[in-house]
Amino acid sequence: MIIDLAVIYTARLDACRDFYGLLGLDLVPEQHGNGPAHYAATLADGSVLELYPATRRPATGYLRLGLTAPAHGPRFLPAGRHTLTDPDGRTVVLTVPQPTDTTTDQ
Repeated sequence: MIIDLAVIYTARLDACRDFYGLLGLDLVPEQHGNGPAHYAATLADGSVLELYPATRRPATGYLRLGLTAPAHGPRFLPAGRHTLTDPDGRTVVLTVPQPTDTTTDQ
């Protein structure tokens, strides 16, 4: 089994977009038909994380989310594991990999 979609409903859509964007997610605006405008990011494995406004559906309550940043991810955190809190109080465990040296001596 694979998780291919996770949706977070929030009353702080812009703040959450900014928070998850700082972590390295490329959130793009979307809207399906007459549905609410929201943001979506496709992760490296093809799964999708969406941020929706909490309107007809209540905000997502407690959630512990684990993410691994891409190699070009957040520069404001050193390599390692960091426990963060999103604008709604959800726990986000972010793993920042060691930077790789892409230079070569020739």
